[in-house]
Amino acid sequence: MVRVVESRGKRLMQLPPLNKDALIFGYHPDYKETAYRTLRVGPNKGEKTVHELADLLEGESPVLPTDIPTLPSHQVDVLVIGGGGAGATAALTASVAGATVVLATKLRLGDSNTVMAEGGMQVAIAPEDSPVQHFLDSFRGGYKKNDPALLKRLVKEGPRAAKWLMQLGVLFDRDGNGDVSLRSGGGSSQPRLLRCKDYTGLELMRVLKDAVLNAKIPLLEFSPMVELFTDEQGGCTGALLKNLDTKKYQAIQAKTVVLATGGIGRLHIQGFPTSNHYGATADGLPTAYRAGASLTLQDTFQYHPTGAVFPEPIAGMLVTEAIRSVGAQLLNVQGERFINEMETRDAVAAAIIRECSEGRGIATPAGRVGVWLDMPQVDVIHGDGTLAKRFPNMVRQFSRYKIDIRKEPVLVYPTLHYQNGGIKIDIDGESGCQNLFVAGEASGGIHGRNRLMGNSLLDIIVYGRRSGEAACVRAKQIGFGSLTLGHLEAFRKERKMHASLPQTVSPLLFPDYVHR
Repeated sequence: MVRVVESRGKRLMQLPPLNKDALIFGYHPDYKETAYRTLRVGPNKGEKTVHELADLLEGESPVLPTDIPTLPSHQVDVLVIGGGGAGATAALTASVAGATVVLATKLRLGDSNTVMAEGGMQVAIAPEDSPVQHFLDSFRGGYKKNDPALLKRLVKEGPRAAKWLMQLGVLFDRDGNGDVSLRSGGGSSQPRLLRCKDYTGLELMRVLKDAVLNAKIPLLEFSPMVELFTDEQGGCTGALLKNLDTKKYQAIQAKTVVLATGGIGRLHIQGFPTSNHYGATADGLPTAYRAGASLTLQDTFQYHPTGAVFPEPIAGMLVTEAIRSVGAQLLNVQGERFINEMETRDAVAAAIIRECSEGRGIATPAGRVGVWLDMPQVDVIHGDGTLAKRFPNMVRQFSRYKIDIRKEPVLVYPTLHYQNGGIKIDIDGESGCQNLFVAGEASGGIHGRNRLMGNSLLDIIVYGRRSGEAACVRAKQIGFGSLTLGHLEAFRKERKMHASLPQTVSPLLFPDYVHR
């Protein structure tokens, strides 16, 4: 730490040219071959993904034919599964459009990755910016593997989504003139981050949650989905939920289903810590996969460069990228900068892993390793009080452990943050399983192989609204389908052809932290 303080104000602002491909292919976890295996059953057989996800996709369902209740407990136009930002948005949109809606969620309404998003939401609203430039930045950041049609809808509908949020009551930061304040993000050519200090996701979820409650949309909390229902034609007709209090199953019959079950971080892929909330165990992926929905980009994940590694109780906790955008610098044990802090997230994460693997990291008492993030540099650049004013949540989080980020650097290391891929969807959010729509992090294709900061909050609003509206329109055109598990019988038959498949039960529902 002494070297960090001594080098402050003397560090080179220009860094040597970056060989980005060599850095990423050499050090990013996505390119560690031993972490992956080939799928042998299901729509994506023959393709690769990480062992942890492959085990769930090819796993055994916990449901038996005798588990299905005789009668459904609810019959609705639209069943929304997931109580985060995407689920709440879809439920609100479908309800306003005239559908009968039930929202079911594994934990409580609002318990989600949405509330943990700190940095902001990217929207092209500045006079010198445009949705076209937002598209190009995101397309480059995703290594041109984004689905162009999905990305076009995301950036084009961004301003409308932001306006909708403000009409609901979201309080984005304003400048001295009262205009919405914008900040830069890694990999973006223009400042376009709308934010609420450093708790943007929490503010969005506060407003969305209130809106759902005020709309009196029926809620089924502590009721995770364990299986989808399909009819004789393979279309989705509802879901089987498990009441966590009674341990009993209940069937929901629905004309359409919107799956908004969130991310994957609590699988701790390759042993990484995670910034994700407790319920982020990729529940929607294996259930949709068994129902015949294909995945896309299921082999790529985002490791946010700056997750705390000390003190141990907050290992994996996100340190927002926005702090780097205003001057916080990454330094190795020698007090040297080694990467442009505003490079794309995958490059910054790979650079930190390189420094640590080559012996230039700093060890923690618990045996972790990381590099310094020198946050006091922000106050050096912008004046005393900047950190406290712009990042009150960060100041508070670390002060609980007697660390004053205004005066001392913190140790960081990449943390498993986001599921770049997911269930393949069209521009209305519909999956390959008819009448099954997907919104938010459970979907794939929008962000390519690397998501830019702030595009996830935009994603949950734009595609939450699109999927909710499309599900409502479809529900008005069709009747209720039969509640069968024909797809599950077919999947089990395919599994039997591969005796060596792991006996994992999926969905996992909750991470297993028991040491055996």
